[in-house]
Amino acid sequence: MVYSMTAFARSQSETERFQLVWELKSVNHRFLETHFRMPDQLRGIEPGLRELARAHLKRGKVDCAFKLDRKAGEVTIELNRPLLLQMLAILEQVRRDAPEISSPNPMDLLRWPGMLGDSGSIDEPEIVPASRSLFEQALTDLLAHRQREGSGLKTAINERLDDIDTIIGELKSLTLNIPHELQSRIDGRLTELKASIDPARLEQEVALLAQRADVSEELDRLAIHVEEARSNLSGPGPHGRRLDFLSQELNREANTLGAKSVLARASQRVVDLKVIIEQIREQVQNIE
Repeated sequence: MVYSMTAFARSQSETERFQLVWELKSVNHRFLETHFRMPDQLRGIEPGLRELARAHLKRGKVDCAFKLDRKAGEVTIELNRPLLLQMLAILEQVRRDAPEISSPNPMDLLRWPGMLGDSGSIDEPEIVPASRSLFEQALTDLLAHRQREGSGLKTAINERLDDIDTIIGELKSLTLNIPHELQSRIDGRLTELKASIDPARLEQEVALLAQRADVSEELDRLAIHVEEARSNLSGPGPHGRRLDFLSQELNREANTLGAKSVLARASQRVVDLKVIIEQIREQVQNIE
């Protein structure tokens, strides 16, 4: 099964007092990297959730955000009176040392971190199991999304591998005429220069040029890499790194083909081949 590294999932539920929401976003990455954003009171369950994600995901950067909102009527604001008294005592001391300083604005005091809070507690027995169960549901949805995306990527890559096979067949047909094409070019050049050359020497030169322009090995290796890519896509995975390596090898062979090409039509098809390989490389970057 081919999985994409790009996906999104959202799951939500509620208890008597709270609304719970998990949002999971996944993008491509060389390794598996998980980031959790959740209330500090629930940080104790993070290691278990991280291991759960690691058990199902192999690669990708995954952002996991947990929102815990109280229902309407459940929130009451409380003043942190000890902190307020401490702040007022400090300000009184400052005014004694610097009488020119004006009295503080009450709203500025209320904005001080920790000055205001809500009276409710999230230490409900059902919050921890509910949040974990909801995370499992979101993770299942994320995997399903990654699978759907991966299926599309697999189809797209297989179509491009078919295109490469077509180009390989065309190049094999074109390269069969290379010796004849080289012979014609040399004969034409000699005619233009009104020069003559020993037939045996001419035959040797044509054979040498044809040998240098021979691309049969490169075409064979291209075909092997294409078949290996198909086999990898049909295997159990993970697929991404192997396919990335194969796309590099395909590009290497295409570059060699371009360097050896002596026919205009063949050069054009090599350019088309490079475009297709680059498309495969871009798609592979999103595969797990």
